[in-house]
Amino acid sequence: MIGDLRLPDPGQLEAYFALTEAVALLQHQVDQQLRAEGGISAVQFELLMTLNGSSTGLTMTQLADGVVYSRSGLTYQAGLLEKAGLVTRGPSPEDERATLVAITPKGREIVGRVLPGHIEVTRKLLYDAVDEADLNRLGRIMSQVRDHIRSEPPRSAGPRRRRRAAGI
Repeated sequence: MIGDLRLPDPGQLEAYFALTEAVALLQHQVDQQLRAEGGISAVQFELLMTLNGSSTGLTMTQLADGVVYSRSGLTYQAGLLEKAGLVTRGPSPEDERATLVAITPKGREIVGRVLPGHIEVTRKLLYDAVDEADLNRLGRIMSQVRDHIRSEPPRSAGPRRRRRAAGI
């Protein structure tokens, strides 16, 4: 204990550092595969996969709430994807203040091209490393952690909350 700060015990530290290192190593390999096979980053792949599941597209706010990325970074990435012809952006028919992002046929083609390699990399580095029971346990644990973290309002709601609190 340092002052009022309760330090994690050695087991907690070990779990934390193992998790962050494993995630960093996996993300690096995934990013390399996506760049080599599709010329896209892992963030762009996540955006395309999220949009690929929507028949009508998503607003930038919906995308921001679904992916872990800053608003400005998301705007930048959506711009790069649009310039490459992988997504379109335009006003939402439901709310003209919102920007709707939709995947294009070329974007779906890129997803189809990189997905088999993505699955191969994740299988080799993650699924093959543990047995099915441990993988199921890991999935439950990480879902619980994710849900706990996401129980707070989405990051995209932060500026709106602060403006409302300030009476703006």
